[in-house]
Amino acid sequence: MPRLLIVDDDEPFRLAMRNAFLRRGYEVSLAGSADEAQSALQKETPDYAVVDLRMPGPSGLEVVRALRALPRPPQVVVLTGYGTIGTAVEAIRLGAINYLNKPADADEVEAALLGKRAPPPVHEVPSLDRQEWEYLNRILADCNGNISEAARRLKMHRRTLQRKLQKHPPKV
Repeated sequence: MPRLLIVDDDEPFRLAMRNAFLRRGYEVSLAGSADEAQSALQKETPDYAVVDLRMPGPSGLEVVRALRALPRPPQVVVLTGYGTIGTAVEAIRLGAINYLNKPADADEVEAALLGKRAPPPVHEVPSLDRQEWEYLNRILADCNGNISEAARRLKMHRRTLQRKLQKHPPKV
């Protein structure tokens, strides 16, 4: 049975993934943080790992580093609800084989783990508009979607921020 480690702070998502992969014949270990993942790695080395990027404490990129440093490193897929080109590039450079945006279902995750889904291109340089849009969205997410608080932190007018955060991201 292939061993899978799922590292995600979103408990309902983590449990749903566990159940889906148990039905597919995987032996599944769960971790809700980078520290719990380190503890799980002390017990046994997984064949595959699914790691959330943003968690309380150390980020998922730290978990990817730890996983890739193992004597027999697992295939790692990074998941995030706050995907940016920069974090995708960093995850791939650290050794993740793929990067998926949430919501991702078990079919997508398994295809990425088994190499049946092409990883994102890492050679593209995003436009300045795209980088600004990603940064503004990250600050907005840090403010739990409160546009007024995000505008205060960014020292800009709320309407200006809303205009810059149009529904569709600028082209890469």
